[in-house]
Amino acid sequence: MCGRFIFKGPWRYIHAMLSLKSADAGRNVPARYNIAPTQDVLFVHQADGTNQLNEGRWWLVPHWAKEIPKYTLFNARSEDAHQKPSFRDAFKSGRCLIPADGYYEWTKGEDGGKDPHCITLPDWEPFAFAGMWTHNKALGITSCTILTAAADAHIKHLHHRMPIILDPTAYRLWLDPNTETPEAREALTHERGRELQSYRVGREVNSSQSSGEHLINPV
Repeated sequence: MCGRFIFKGPWRYIHAMLSLKSADAGRNVPARYNIAPTQDVLFVHQADGTNQLNEGRWWLVPHWAKEIPKYTLFNARSEDAHQKPSFRDAFKSGRCLIPADGYYEWTKGEDGGKDPHCITLPDWEPFAFAGMWTHNKALGITSCTILTAAADAHIKHLHHRMPIILDPTAYRLWLDPNTETPEAREALTHERGRELQSYRVGREVNSSQSSGEHLINPV
């Protein structure tokens, strides 16, 4: 799964990676080292033939919901998201990319506490999670979620699920509103789980109130 993630940039790399409009090139985007569900995050979707930058709550609020859901909607299973009532409309017409540089998973420590692990691509290469977004007009909320899949063999000791880090070769197909559901599902198989590496970090990460670059220091 993905319960916290890291966005540290620099923005110019993210901007180029996601083929954003030149107007967004100089955007001042601060680094964030402990992004938690329900916080606002940046995401990219396609409209009028161009990649558009947007911001929304990381915990999907379906467009038909009359109140903010209390059940967990910050992750969606890629195997059945296209069928689930909470996700199927967003899967069809609200596919997006969520830029990041790493994420956290937890294992049980020898003392019974939770040991966090930072998971990244080699050399902290920026990447994008496959996601979905929607806008709920009644509540005035734009929101998104991150798709997950079965964890790659070398990291499943941390968690049996992993967020889908999409290969850049699949960005265009995933974002294109004209991509039909079967092709969109196939695009999700172009992921980079086999490239992930991990290391332990301090337990200060365990609090969603903690922030700062020191959170990604190895212990």
